[in-house]
Amino acid sequence: MTTKEDCYLLGSIVRLHGFKGEVSILLDVTSPEEYKKLESVFVEIGNQLVPFFIEKIQLTNKNFARVKFEGVDTEEEAKSILQNALFLPLENLPQLSGTSFYDHEVIDFNVLDILHGAIGKVVQIVDLPNNPLIEIDFNGIEILVPLKKDTVTKVDRENKELHIQTPEGLIDLYLTPDNSDKDS
Repeated sequence: MTTKEDCYLLGSIVRLHGFKGEVSILLDVTSPEEYKKLESVFVEIGNQLVPFFIEKIQLTNKNFARVKFEGVDTEEEAKSILQNALFLPLENLPQLSGTSFYDHEVIDFNVLDILHGAIGKVVQIVDLPNNPLIEIDFNGIEILVPLKKDTVTKVDRENKELHIQTPEGLIDLYLTPDNSDKDS
């Protein structure tokens, strides 16, 4: 049985498309065109991942695709799977190298800054449009680092380390005690 731990989030089924069982899916991925020949997905129904085979998939605009699943032939059948998450097995992901990484793979990696050394562990990658962030936990202190082109200098998968170079003064803002309470 395939579990969510063995998979990565591909996206979700967001709305009906027509009345013959087709749906629109939102692909939560960087390169949707890599999924234009997708043959099957797992749909999360309740707490289980259920395999669905794809009859037809057509990329539409941005990160959306129009999909016809086998066995989903009516509007009512399509409504029953709306708003459910879509998953694919982790083994489908190509191995990345260098400073490239998948957001999910660096969770719990130790973060080493060029100037400050160890500054905590990756909690998550916050995928904000035009400004993704690395959320780091440093002994209960949340540190947010912009994930720009040159921020990550090394991904050490073997030792579970993410090496970064942050803008000057950014880490100090988080680690310096607040001086506003002192008397003048």
